[in-house]
Amino acid sequence: MKDYSRTKKILLTASRLILMIAFLYFFICSLSFLSDSFRILGGKNVGNLFENSELLKNPVVGLMLGVLVTVLLQSSSTSTSIIVGLVSAGTAKVQYAIPMIMGANIGTSVTNTIVSFTQVGNREEFKRAFACATVHDMFNWLTVILLLLLEVIFSPLEKITGAIVENNNRSNDTGVSNPDFLKALTSPFTKKIIKLDKKILKSWGLGDGKYVNATSLLKTHCKDDDKNVLEVCPYLFAHLGPEGQNIADVYIGLILLVISLCMLTGCLIGMVKCLNALLGEEVKGFIEKVINRDIPIKGLGWLTGYIFIVLGAVITILVQSSSVFTSTLTPLAGAGLISLERAYPMTLGSNIGTTTTSLLASLAD
Repeated sequence: MKDYSRTKKILLTASRLILMIAFLYFFICSLSFLSDSFRILGGKNVGNLFENSELLKNPVVGLMLGVLVTVLLQSSSTSTSIIVGLVSAGTAKVQYAIPMIMGANIGTSVTNTIVSFTQVGNREEFKRAFACATVHDMFNWLTVILLLLLEVIFSPLEKITGAIVENNNRSNDTGVSNPDFLKALTSPFTKKIIKLDKKILKSWGLGDGKYVNATSLLKTHCKDDDKNVLEVCPYLFAHLGPEGQNIADVYIGLILLVISLCMLTGCLIGMVKCLNALLGEEVKGFIEKVINRDIPIKGLGWLTGYIFIVLGAVITILVQSSSVFTSTLTPLAGAGLISLERAYPMTLGSNIGTTTTSLLASLAD
């Protein structure tokens, strides 16, 4: 009888763990769909925002433009890559790009705020989750307000970046690419649902006119293994796009937005319930103490925060998305596993880690 109950307990724990991993996987996929839906809804409007170069001379306008574009695209990586491309093409000066990059850093913190609202059913969990999400927002806003004032008055960032690239005469062919391990895991599923043509998106953002006649962001003219062009691309939303029912991008974006929000909410609720079921009060208390305590070596406790900053930076570099990392932190904070004091340094590290995308984009240009 004891063996039976022990086996039952092991199987139940294993099934909950598998379910937890599945919820986490589809939660990350839902963030990808959310990002794609905003990109589709933004469409050519993203490029129109950059057309008036006179407006970009105002640093406050540049800052708000960076916020708006990143909220529309739900990806600071994409918006910063577009801004780097604008500078590379000579469309915008570094002086005007700096406030836009700062705005992109603020815009990316919207996702985890949306995620925190899915825990509104439990007052205490929502309180912790929203606090964790708002830490990211407040840090970004306060930092940008301070740095933007310094940049307008003294231009330290423009001078530093100018000095860094002054003697840089290397070849453009660097062969550098993003170490996007997370996308390698999620793309087999997400690419079966929807594919966007990133070349069209970037072209519209840069306003170079190459794809000015393109009417949809959905990928078309896909090829099979023998390089033959397929009549309809092998993903679900292709049947609604130009190769199928030819529904306008706005409606496709709205459909994807609803699906992604429902998927995000369902997965998050499932994750929280699985966490609570997996972690009994004793285990939960043990994890809370281990994660939230300082280094147990006399005189080195002050290093704990810096270690978590490094941890946040490394994880963000690996997944190539600060939104995914901070949005995963939010339900953990809501469940009470991570305190605000630990979430804060990891958020700082995430801000550092996400800059690798724009650095790699500049190297490629």
